[in-house]
Amino acid sequence: MASCTCTFQQEASSGVSGSLKITQDSESSSTVFEGQIRGLTPGQKHGISVCTYGDLSEGSASCGTSFNPFGKTHGAPKDDPSMRMVGDIGNIVADEAGNAEIKIEDSMVKLYGPHSVIGRSIVIFAGEDDGGKGGQEKSLTTGNPGPSVAFGVIGLSKSA
Repeated sequence: MASCTCTFQQEASSGVSGSLKITQDSESSSTVFEGQIRGLTPGQKHGISVCTYGDLSEGSASCGTSFNPFGKTHGAPKDDPSMRMVGDIGNIVADEAGNAEIKIEDSMVKLYGPHSVIGRSIVIFAGEDDGGKGGQEKSLTTGNPGPSVAFGVIGLSKSA
């Protein structure tokens, strides 16, 4: 089993914090993201993406775009895997207190192999990711989720 952690830093003064445990049982299994994020806009969906770089030198701006090793367009987690970017892991939903309990399973994100996301980053956004179906100018490249509110590097951790 591969096990990683991503601890989030707030972007500017967003107040967003939290962490995710990221695990994958074997090379062929789905990757699971579990944890809690605090300080989100209450009752709202927030886009979340695995991004290309684990570079935090300029906040989320240096994390790059959604991880896209196969040159696909932006999509949603339930879309045909041959059609979406690896980093498109959808939205998280904040409760009335601005907290989100997260459990996401994704078959495209891998901790093993040549397209491992270890050392890359995760970015959380202020608004909802439209899954490439919003008809906006940036729908097929970013999902149009607005500015980032938190970011962190996916780093190796002790197995659970």
